[in-house]
Amino acid sequence: MIHYNIYKSFKNLPEGWNSIVNHDVFLQLEYLNALEEASPENIQWFYIGIFKDNLLVGVAIVQRVQLYLKDIFRQTKISCVKTFFQDVVSKVLKGNILVVGNLMHTGQHGIFFNKEIISKTQFFEAVFSALSEIKTNIKKNQKKRIRAIMLKDYFDNDSIHNEIEIFNSAKLHKVFVQPNMILFMQPEWLKKEDYTASLTKKYRDRYKRARKKLNSIKSVELNVDDIKRHTADLHGLYMNVSNNAQFNTFLLPENHFYSLKLQLQDRFKVYGYYLKDTLVGFYTLILNNEALETYFLGYDEEHQYPNQLYLNMLYDMLNFGIDNKFKTIVYARTAMEIKSSVGAEAKPMVVYMKHTNGFLNAILKQLFKLMNPSQDWEERHPFKTKKT
Repeated sequence: MIHYNIYKSFKNLPEGWNSIVNHDVFLQLEYLNALEEASPENIQWFYIGIFKDNLLVGVAIVQRVQLYLKDIFRQTKISCVKTFFQDVVSKVLKGNILVVGNLMHTGQHGIFFNKEIISKTQFFEAVFSALSEIKTNIKKNQKKRIRAIMLKDYFDNDSIHNEIEIFNSAKLHKVFVQPNMILFMQPEWLKKEDYTASLTKKYRDRYKRARKKLNSIKSVELNVDDIKRHTADLHGLYMNVSNNAQFNTFLLPENHFYSLKLQLQDRFKVYGYYLKDTLVGFYTLILNNEALETYFLGYDEEHQYPNQLYLNMLYDMLNFGIDNKFKTIVYARTAMEIKSSVGAEAKPMVVYMKHTNGFLNAILKQLFKLMNPSQDWEERHPFKTKKT
């Protein structure tokens, strides 16, 4: 018999949770613990455990997000047409939504089930029943109405798309979103010089120029005490980048990076960029088995362009991946052109969405098509053509 339980804290999750999600740090107790201790103010967490008889066979992470898009679209220069559609989308989605997955990181880090014990249909039927119960409880206990439901992020070739009947019956629309930028590490890259040797002259020269422009800025790994001491500095640098984004659905609290370091230890890395004794930038990494996941970063705008801080961060992440023999580097969304210039490939992604209002649900797909126009950046090709 298939049944589900809903949990409101990682502290109450059933025995055996970590053992079935050991492939993904973003589903594990330590990460969930860190996020509960340092979560954005507008996100509430729910966890769904799917059982066959008394055996845990599937899990789902759910975020209730209080989303007010009119406040979250940033004051950057955009066209009047785009502004109009932002206004429309903000009216459609403002308020509370339920997200199966993690808005704070690109990729499918929201569900897992044992395919040998439970079918996709059984799993998603249980998840949809649990979502309905969560929605009802929020309305009853918090007097808030859930306006939309989203399942994120799935690669275009994910087998989940074969279960179209499940999503049609739930009236969920398949919507394309910005791609995930992934760099696939080559087996011949044993050291950074092997990577640069694989670049064309144009991009090899670019690598050398960027490294020279760091000048006297030094990159240093921060330990837990360093992170605690620099908590306010790290958050300020993060906010510099966040405030320049056209669109954001949350803001990290000041203790976020410290909380992650406490819980994940060596699986969470923070590297700071120092000019003499002043922290002018940082980036973070999460070590997720064979995937190196880039996380949040920040920098002082005064040093970003003259010292090419962002590009140097991308190279440093890559060098870390080579030194530690990762198979992929997940560079995530945003700044796609510059990420492609270091070798990352754009992998299409989709979400499944529905609005609780029938009319708005009917036009949702068209709205998001307009909000996600065709690729408006130039894909770069930094590597030499391999001889056959």
